[in-house]
Amino acid sequence: MNVLEFQKMKNENQKIAMITCYDTWSAKLLNESDVDCILVGDSGSMIMHGLDSTVGADIPMLAAMTIAVRRGAPDKFIIADMSFLSFRKGLKDTMDNVEALMRAGANAIKIEGVTGHEEVIAHIVGSGIPVMGHLGLTPQSIHGLGGNKVQGRSDEAANLIIDQAHTLEALGCFSIVLECVPSELAAKITNKLHIPTIGIGAGSATSGQVLVMQDMLGMNDGFKPKFLKTYLNGAELLTKAFNQYTKEVKEVSFPGLEESYK
Repeated sequence: MNVLEFQKMKNENQKIAMITCYDTWSAKLLNESDVDCILVGDSGSMIMHGLDSTVGADIPMLAAMTIAVRRGAPDKFIIADMSFLSFRKGLKDTMDNVEALMRAGANAIKIEGVTGHEEVIAHIVGSGIPVMGHLGLTPQSIHGLGGNKVQGRSDEAANLIIDQAHTLEALGCFSIVLECVPSELAAKITNKLHIPTIGIGAGSATSGQVLVMQDMLGMNDGFKPKFLKTYLNGAELLTKAFNQYTKEVKEVSFPGLEESYK
């Protein structure tokens, strides 16, 4: 998979499957799967570190996760998130952060929003680094948005997102994530753009979809947004395994002879 394949898949109406991943052991599983590409998301600050938003993520955290994912998935195309404010402190700092993620093993980086950092995106693309855009619900702006809410419901808000999508395409982004926007709006943007769109909570008309691995595996019983489909009851399966192990330890049926050295 590479940036040309992204475009080819949209042109041929083949859907793109992306999964968010943060560590080596799960990256190994994804490397052997049919998944097209991996996102090392700043949501790792919540999933892996227990923070209450993506604002707590920084470049060292994302670089460390990218290194881990690349070790586990040497054959997959990896996109790494630019963290909160990591691209808003001047061009030198931005490029230092981009370099850190690319040297960590990313094939591309993802940036939320566009207003105010158009020149930064153009410079990154001009430096030969693929950039994925991100519009709609942009979690790094959660405080400004007033929470995790669907974006683009009004005509004015929808037209703004459409304009932003055209801007990102003109700046050279190879694809755009559309998060938590009405399905009709996502379809309209996808049809208007030459580059592919990746949806999460944006309906089925986008060029592809992305979900967080732990979410789709049902690892968090308390997290069930409308857009999420769980493909496994992972929390229940793992809890059963933990409890079975504990039971066998306490009744001294583990370790047995097969697990013991002579």
